[in-house]
Amino acid sequence: MKSIRVAVAAAALAVVMTACSSPMEAGSAAVVGNERISASDLTRNVQEYEAALRKAGVQPDQMGLPGSVPEVVLYQLANVKQAEQLVRKAGVRVSEGEVDQAIDAAQQQGATLDQNMLSRGMAPSLGRDYMRISVGIQKLLQQYGGGTDEAAQQRGNERLQKEAATISISFNPRYGKINQQRTEENQALFVDAGRFGKAAEPAQPQQQPQG
Repeated sequence: MKSIRVAVAAAALAVVMTACSSPMEAGSAAVVGNERISASDLTRNVQEYEAALRKAGVQPDQMGLPGSVPEVVLYQLANVKQAEQLVRKAGVRVSEGEVDQAIDAAQQQGATLDQNMLSRGMAPSLGRDYMRISVGIQKLLQQYGGGTDEAAQQRGNERLQKEAATISISFNPRYGKINQQRTEENQALFVDAGRFGKAAEPAQPQQQPQG
């Protein structure tokens, strides 16, 4: 279970979340730029994620999720869609061979692609798309920074954050509001969770009956 513990305390692809809650088309869970994440898309991804957890023999409360499963899944769907739009806008191309190399490199760290996706709060079927976008973001960082040294990486990240801020993310208020003031003590992705419900509570040890 340790190898697939969730890792979404930070954004999936180091992309800024410019998020708000605002009125939107019925049936939408979120809008990223001019692209919609429908409530049915969210439901399908949540169901796949939960089924993959069951197959792996892992309970949601063992994952250390910073929110309920639907919260984490929606947060990641929106974040990755924002990154995808950044890559597309910049005209960055990623070959299938580069995707294969990225997957191989990730799996050499000791986890399968499916396990990597579970650790990121994402449905396993999105694995290849996620790796393609991840490679694209790395190319963007180098393109924006003009190199691979530490100073270039900082320049690239600053430019990436600036470009990401132009692609807003709006969540349907029915699903809650993004937590803009996350801290070590309060890592929840959303406040006023709305239809999401509460995150899974860690299992409590049973008290032994008094003799």
